[in-house]
Amino acid sequence: MTDELELPAAMGRVARRELALRGFTRLEQFDGASEKELLAIHGVGPKAIRILREHLEPEGRRLAL
Repeated sequence: MTDELELPAAMGRVARRELALRGFTRLEQFDGASEKELLAIHGVGPKAIRILREHLEPEGRRLAL
């Protein structure tokens, strides 16, 4: 299980930094977040979205389309 206080390191440093600047510091905060909105953030691309999905789904959480 990923530490709930940190985002997955596999996402990359820029994506984690930019998401944290927008208040996303724990996986639970992404439940229901829009993929479209996340992709509009600098450094967040398809790979980051895939990694988020992989970490959210086992916990029964998901991103909105």
